Amino acid sequence: MSKLTRREFIKRTTAVGAACTIGFPHLLRGRGLNAKLQVGFVATEGRARAHTTASHEAGLQCIAFAEVDRTSWGGVLQKEGWSEAEGYTDWRKVFENHAKEIDVVFVAAPDHSHFAPSMTAVSMGIHCYTEKPLAWSVREALLLQKAYEKNKGIVTQMGNQGHAGIGWRMAYEYVKAGALGEIKEFHSWTNRPSWPQGGDRPDWTDPVPDHLDWDAWIGAAPMRPYAGPRQDSKRGRGPYHPFNWRGVVDFGCGALGDMACHITDGIYAIMEPSYAATAEPIVMTGPVKDQWPSGMVVKCTYRAKGRWPGFTTYWYEGKDKNGKPYMPEVPEELKAEGRKLPTNGNIIIGTKGKLMSSGAYWGSPALIPYSRTREFGVPEQLLERSPGHHEEFFMACRGDKPREYSRSNFSYSGPMTANMQLINLCARAGKKLELNEAGKIVNDPSVNDLTWREPRKGWGPMEMNI
Repeated sequence: MSKLTRREFIKRTTAVGAACTIGFPHLLRGRGLNAKLQVGFVATEGRARAHTTASHEAGLQCIAFAEVDRTSWGGVLQKEGWSEAEGYTDWRKVFENHAKEIDVVFVAAPDHSHFAPSMTAVSMGIHCYTEKPLAWSVREALLLQKAYEKNKGIVTQMGNQGHAGIGWRMAYEYVKAGALGEIKEFHSWTNRPSWPQGGDRPDWTDPVPDHLDWDAWIGAAPMRPYAGPRQDSKRGRGPYHPFNWRGVVDFGCGALGDMACHITDGIYAIMEPSYAATAEPIVMTGPVKDQWPSGMVVKCTYRAKGRWPGFTTYWYEGKDKNGKPYMPEVPEELKAEGRKLPTNGNIIIGTKGKLMSSGAYWGSPALIPYSRTREFGVPEQLLERSPGHHEEFFMACRGDKPREYSRSNFSYSGPMTANMQLINLCARAGKKLELNEAGKIVNDPSVNDLTWREPRKGWGPMEMNI
């Protein structure tokens, strides 16, 4: 009898609707859990709670997890059936001790700690779901794409849950139906940040709390002292942990990193562009210091590709110095109907019309003025609808569907994240960037050095199979 891998076993037993353990003891990992997918987590607090909950509800078995803050371990250990999961503060221990047991890993640590555990998982043959943005830097995102394409048996997903929604699919179908003509511009905006941006490094330090592994929290980033919350801090948040790390350049990717993978998702899904040709900061409230600016507007241009002509995107985030949000001008079509822009959204401008979506996830896409939506009607359905973001990932992991059924896989989300991060890159450079078709910056080649940061010693990927 030839040996099967655990994943092959799961696929076969799922296909016949049974999980047979008799005669196949070598197929089972860990605690004899039959055909259940066995999961590990890198982070269990914040956004990670959505993944622990979804995994538990889907019947996965947690084998091990890493969470730098021990006060957050209950999110796993208090779930029924998961009390025996091994907990660590250091994500590397999950792979060192449990790589042969785990089928699936969720990575939902701060942005700067996405790349190393994700690359490790994919290189070790473990299915990987990584929160948005996929990676902290341009090159990290492209390396994860490369690893996914090299390791053919691995299912991956980036956590832009709106990609499973109907919104961008309907926008795509409007475009394909010719409702907008040739696409010329995308305007995308967010009301973030809702955390501090625009400032410099804290001028105080504090002892590290006993429950926090600061070395593991810093991870791949350059080491710096811990600084905790001040008495007047919002919700007891310090400048870094928890939550406020998003605005700090070393750790987060700012408002762009938090929301652009949602809000601009439809641009990449509809247009499937190559690398941007240019990225230019039109407005910035100040230079990039320890934190990202409190507001900016960035213009990017894309070359023609296939049947699509070249097009331009505009990204708006934050507020000006007077507290006014950066947003596009309200289209005349909305003004005529007495309507305003939503706090997050998109406008597509074509040669024959305009379309607006509301919210972060391409909600309620409609031609404007809305009277034109009624006249045009519902476009023909061209795309399959998703059962749900987690659901499509789990189905692909189990073998119910092919790996590409997990639609926001690293082959899609890698280039998307790399293009998105160009916006932050031009903010750091403080000037317009011009790129060739291979994605290299040509007007100032020194800026290419900012597309990569060497991980702090010992905190890079444990394996890198690319």
